[in-house]
Amino acid sequence: MQTQVRLKSFAKLNLALNVVGIEENYHKIDSLVTSINLYDWIELKTRHDKEICVTMEGKGYAYIPIADNNAYKAAKLFMDVFKTNGADIHIYKNIPVGAGLGGSSADCAGVLNAMAYAYGIRDRNKLKELADTLGSDTGYMLHGGLARLSGRGEKVQKLTMQGKLYFLLLFPKGSVNTAKCYKKFDSLAQHEQTDIDKLIVHLQKMQLTEATTFMKNALQASAMAINKNIEPALQMLQNTESLATLITGSGSCIYGTFLSYSSCRMAQRICRKINSKIVIPIKKGYQCIIEGQDKREK
Repeated sequence: MQTQVRLKSFAKLNLALNVVGIEENYHKIDSLVTSINLYDWIELKTRHDKEICVTMEGKGYAYIPIADNNAYKAAKLFMDVFKTNGADIHIYKNIPVGAGLGGSSADCAGVLNAMAYAYGIRDRNKLKELADTLGSDTGYMLHGGLARLSGRGEKVQKLTMQGKLYFLLLFPKGSVNTAKCYKKFDSLAQHEQTDIDKLIVHLQKMQLTEATTFMKNALQASAMAINKNIEPALQMLQNTESLATLITGSGSCIYGTFLSYSSCRMAQRICRKINSKIVIPIKKGYQCIIEGQDKREK
């Protein structure tokens, strides 16, 4: 009997990002991230053989050869490690590519979660091990929510936040290659850092206005140097009631931070010349539906 799974795998925002060193040719980071209600759909049907078929469509999608397709790599790794059969997988992308929202990691994590549900695998620790081999923040994306990431992004400290923030995402034209962004970062003389400990304390005490003063991204100057469309979009958003305006990840997506939906919506009207979306933080990075039933892991 075949099992069908539909799963939402959510994007993430970097509320703060420090680059704290280099180890084994990887940049070490310290970052606070949250899942947001922007997601890719993962549709999966188990097979009776060892074949894996991945198809994709949607926003910003371009054909990716199987050898470079991280969603395919995730499914193949899962099948080989857990000795299961294969799957037919279709991904509909709503998360823009090259925006710093973790779209590729969301797809990897979504495939791993969907395979685990479909084949009844409950070993979340082993699943995290597999995810960490596929991408720096893929392990985090397996569960999502609010978390502090360190190392290359594979070390995850789960956190909670009180109160609600609203974010206006702006999508300037063009993308930013992550590797090129870090290379540009290395060439710059000065690097911005923020106090993530204080950011967390304020968020947990519902001191949201105070928290936003510590929302900064060390890669912002590098991203602006690579994609010249980022800076004017940032300036436009800074002319709204946004309490903190910054890029997420290595860009090119930027966002403004607001205390109410109405102020966020007003900023969206001001920035109407740029593609945008209003989002909020959510407590979990995926939602799985099996045979028409909404199944959320406890």
